[in-house]
Amino acid sequence: MYRRGVYRFLLSRQWVILTLVALALIPTMIELGFWQLHRHQHKVALNRVIADSLAAEPVPAESLTAPGAEVKDADLYRRVTARGRFDTAREVVVRRRTNADDRIGFHVLTPFVLTDGKILLVNRGWIPADGPSQTAFPKIPPPPRGEITVTGRLMADQTTAASGIKDKTGLPDRQIMLINSRQEAERLGGQVLGGYIDMTEPRPRGATPQPIAAPDHDDIGPHMAYAVQWWLFAGAVPVGWVVLARREARDRAAAEEKDDESSQAAPAPV
Repeated sequence: MYRRGVYRFLLSRQWVILTLVALALIPTMIELGFWQLHRHQHKVALNRVIADSLAAEPVPAESLTAPGAEVKDADLYRRVTARGRFDTAREVVVRRRTNADDRIGFHVLTPFVLTDGKILLVNRGWIPADGPSQTAFPKIPPPPRGEITVTGRLMADQTTAASGIKDKTGLPDRQIMLINSRQEAERLGGQVLGGYIDMTEPRPRGATPQPIAAPDHDDIGPHMAYAVQWWLFAGAVPVGWVVLARREARDRAAAEEKDDESSQAAPAPV
């Protein structure tokens, strides 16, 4: 049995600080768990959108996007078609992009002039860099000439916030960091449809540019497991606090009993 007042140590500075830290950790860990849960839900929803978009029949690009418009989340990866011709004279490359083997190179971004004069940005695929410096404009296989129909997956404009890629300035000629229709509209001086497409048809005649692989929509990531871990940590904090407090009380009670026994065993003064 613990003596009355043995838990008075809980009012000490050390234990007050420990208690306040524990009280702060519990809601923080709970909130982190819900944050991971929301990421899990977002991933599941995105996978559903990707799967539905890839399974849907292609539609005209101008039915889903327009000059200055933002691509809706529900239209991401939707297969679209467009009729026109490639403008290779104003072609650019996107720096620091990797292929399926994690090799660093470029994405080839070619303006596609539609029959009504509007421009659709087409990512024709990945090509290797000519050298480690990546300063020279690479050699790019030409696309089909004349008026053709292209098919591709509709993508949203790339931003630093969404991609984590810094949009640097002062790059070598005809090189960019992000595919952004608003920026390209300023460079091209025309009506550019919002977003861009990863081209799937027609396929390149040679090995390059390598077509952009379809997104993986089966993996849901570890976010749900992380959410459960944070909630378990939140539940462990009060349990740990109680265990530590009871151990401290037990040790203090044992120390007091030992002091009492020592006092009783001491000889009385003469």
